[in-house]
Amino acid sequence: MNDIFSNPILAKALPEAIIETLQMVGISSFFTVLIGLPLGVFLHVSAPGGLRPMPVTNRILSDVVVNITRSVPFAILMVALIPVARTLTGTSLGPVAASVSLSIGTIPFFARLVENCLRDVHHGKIDAAQVMGSTKMQVINKVMLRESLPALVAAVTTTVVTLVGFSAMAGLVGGGGLGKLAYNYGFQRFDVTVMLVTIVLIIVLVQVIQLVGERISRSLDHR
Repeated sequence: MNDIFSNPILAKALPEAIIETLQMVGISSFFTVLIGLPLGVFLHVSAPGGLRPMPVTNRILSDVVVNITRSVPFAILMVALIPVARTLTGTSLGPVAASVSLSIGTIPFFARLVENCLRDVHHGKIDAAQVMGSTKMQVINKVMLRESLPALVAAVTTTVVTLVGFSAMAGLVGGGGLGKLAYNYGFQRFDVTVMLVTIVLIIVLVQVIQLVGERISRSLDHR
């Protein structure tokens, strides 16, 4: 413990690294849910047998956009998207720029989770809503999304936890945060204390996110 409190690197760089990590995870989580949720809904609705089957469009989005993006290792995708991040944010360094790669890399993953959540909604409830004259948007909003809400919260939790791990990798290419701190000072300077503190903080962050997500999901599950 004395090594932790007396370590000048931790005293100076740790608070900023924590803020940068939270910033990366927060921004990328927001845009991942904002774009990934409607994308996942569209994938489910436009699939064969869905509310509005669009086989060709669904196949293009599912097989080309979602599957190919998910197949590319995040480290490679992150480097490839540096020009995109520079165009959108004006820089290729820092947590805001890293959030671009984090969002683009995670949106297809979250969209697929959303699609799976909606697929688990009992089809009888959808049929009943249609028989009562509900429009397609009403079926989506009041039946599909509402019935799958606990599973969707669990999907968001899984995605945010994944983003914490990705944010650590983003630190290796100028994204900042705990990953940068662990690599620059813990690994390259062989500072075991910095490395251990960084690992513990990431574990604690993941555990807190998982615990909060599970509690919210259970509170929404009224089965």
